[in-house]
Amino acid sequence: MVAPHPSWTPRSSVDPPAAPLGSAPPRHVAIVMDGNGRWATSRGLPRAAGHTAGERALLDVVAGAAEIGIRYLTVFAFSTENWNRPPAERRFLMTLFRRGLRTRRDALHAHGVRIRWLGQHSKLPPQLVTELEATERLTAGNTGLTLALCLNYGSRSELVDAARRIAEDATAGSLDAAALDSQTVARYLYAPDLPDVDLFIRSAGEQRVSNFLLWQCAYAEFVFVDALWPDFNRRHLRQAVAAYASRNRTFGTVNDPQPLPRAARG
Repeated sequence: MVAPHPSWTPRSSVDPPAAPLGSAPPRHVAIVMDGNGRWATSRGLPRAAGHTAGERALLDVVAGAAEIGIRYLTVFAFSTENWNRPPAERRFLMTLFRRGLRTRRDALHAHGVRIRWLGQHSKLPPQLVTELEATERLTAGNTGLTLALCLNYGSRSELVDAARRIAEDATAGSLDAAALDSQTVARYLYAPDLPDVDLFIRSAGEQRVSNFLLWQCAYAEFVFVDALWPDFNRRHLRQAVAAYASRNRTFGTVNDPQPLPRAARG
C-alpha cells in the first residue's frame, strides 16, 4: 500500500461538499492555469510566489482528477508566447519546472500517474529536457491518470510541425496526399494517442483559448472559472465537471428531432 502523498489529501476540512457529477466524468480535461501573477500582485508578493503557489494548486487538481476518474489531464504550463516574459521570470519558471519534476515525480509515479510532455525542444534548458524525458520514461508504464504537460507549446506551432512532416512524407512517397484526411493529420500531432478534449477549463475569469490545443478542442465544452489559479482546487474541478455533465453534446446532430412542418418539407 502506497502511503498517501500530501497532494492526495484534501486542502481543507471545511471545504463544502463535492458537487454531484450527474454522469460519467469527461475522459480528457484540458486546463489553462491562469492568474498566478495576479494572485501574487494582489498580495504584494513577487510573481514568483504566484508560480510556486500555482504548482501546489496543480498537485491538488491532479489528485482531484484521479479521484473523479478523469483519464487524461492536459495543462498549459508554458506557451511559445511566454518567452516574451522578462528573462528573470523565464529563468525562475524553468528552474521551478525542473525541480518540480525531480521532487514530485516519484509520488506521482507511486499513484500510477503517467506524465507526458507536449512541446518543442528548442529554447528549453538542456537540464529541463533531461528531467522531462526521465519523467516520461519513469512513468511510461503507468495505467492511471495521464498528466500531459504542455511546456514550450503552441497549437499553431504543433499544426505547422504536423504539416511539415506530412509534406515530407508525401514527398518521400510514404504518404498518399490524395488520401489525406483529419485522422491522418491527427496522427502527426505531438501526442496522437491522446483523445480529443472533452472539457476545457480556464481560470482567472479569462475567456479565450490562447493557442492551446486548437485541433484537439474542436468539440470541447468550455468552462471559465473566476478563481485565480493558485486558489483553484479539486472542488473547482469537480464543479466544472458537474457543469460539463449537465450539457447535451450532440456533435452536430440532433436528439429526437421533431417532425418538420409540412411547409418545410417542400
